[in-house]
Amino acid sequence: MRKITIVGAGQSGLLLGLGLLKQGYTVKMVTDRTPEEVVQGTVMSTQCLFHTALEAERKLELNHWEKDCPQIRKIQFCATAPESRGEKIIEWTGYLDHYAQSVDQRIKFSAWMKEFETLGGTLEIRKIRSNELEELSQNADLVVLATGKGLNDQIRSKNLQRSPFNAPQRVLSLLYIQHPGQGTKMEQVFFNVIPGVGEYFVMPVLTEHGPAEAMLFEAIPESPMDCFSAIDSEEDRLLEAREFLKEYLPWEHQRLISASLLKGKSSLQGQITPAVYHPVIQLDSGQQLLAMADAACLNDPITGQGSNNATKAAEVYLDSILKRSDQPFDQQWMEATFEASWQQVQWATQWSNMMLMPPPEFVLGLLGAAGQIPELANRIANAFDDPADLFPWFADEKAAAEYLQNLTT
Repeated sequence: MRKITIVGAGQSGLLLGLGLLKQGYTVKMVTDRTPEEVVQGTVMSTQCLFHTALEAERKLELNHWEKDCPQIRKIQFCATAPESRGEKIIEWTGYLDHYAQSVDQRIKFSAWMKEFETLGGTLEIRKIRSNELEELSQNADLVVLATGKGLNDQIRSKNLQRSPFNAPQRVLSLLYIQHPGQGTKMEQVFFNVIPGVGEYFVMPVLTEHGPAEAMLFEAIPESPMDCFSAIDSEEDRLLEAREFLKEYLPWEHQRLISASLLKGKSSLQGQITPAVYHPVIQLDSGQQLLAMADAACLNDPITGQGSNNATKAAEVYLDSILKRSDQPFDQQWMEATFEASWQQVQWATQWSNMMLMPPPEFVLGLLGAAGQIPELANRIANAFDDPADLFPWFADEKAAAEYLQNLTT
């Protein structure tokens, strides 16, 4: 059976590796942390998976936490007035056709890594630098890069036509909290937009300490929300979060009055420059590697698509590898495999990039109309599962007008 090496043990790499093992392939996975280091490490993401991605996990029988994880059944959207702090101008609730779930990646990935070894996979713990990729390529029929860590722009190159940004558009701050005696009773994602300042999300998540909540601040650089970068203490970050929300989103501040940080390493800060890379990586020896998920298409988390994109990519790559049988994994096949994945994730990428920019008037009109038209609110909410359903009407003024007219006549 053919030998596949995967660099990176995240959502996409682990799904692909486990899927290949279950089909009898010889698989090695290279990552920089042991399962124990992962579970003891810091929070990684909000990682909310919607129905299509959850179905991919179910097919591989990897949905081990489904019965215990809170079910997210709706999206509650709110936008505040640009000229008046703490005043709502748009508010609606969209109901999901199928529930979503968020499982702390620390418990998911550490468990999947152990399962990978149990199924016969080789888990190699070491950091891989660009100059070590040659070694990997010489000992495998295919090397898939499922992480961008350690890759510089001399190794992979941006697809400039698909990469509109040259710098991060948001400064990200993530906190995990619990409420006394309950963890959380939330069954929705709260999506708050503060024009000119940023976005604030809250959602339920299952952790090793039980149900909790993930708070994500997406700050426009140098805006008032961009207030966490200089704070080292997690407790002080929570205090700062309370102060910010008290002024800008007082209804969210009320929910935090009795909340405390989750035990362990409960916060994360960072910035992401959204980019799409050419998926085939050419080494000096002539060997070629194939990038997948975040290593090929990196989005800002503003629309919660990262883990969903990673899951969908892994599913496409798994199917493509299995269909390839004993034929060579050549450049044409690599590019075709990525393009098949891109047919899905392009819509999530376009939507995410749109949401990072000031919205045009017709988009504001759509978001406002959703407060009076439940069908529209539900359709926007379900786009988190299927972003393609937003297009063209969410990106084209004429299509938006026609769609609204059809809804109201």
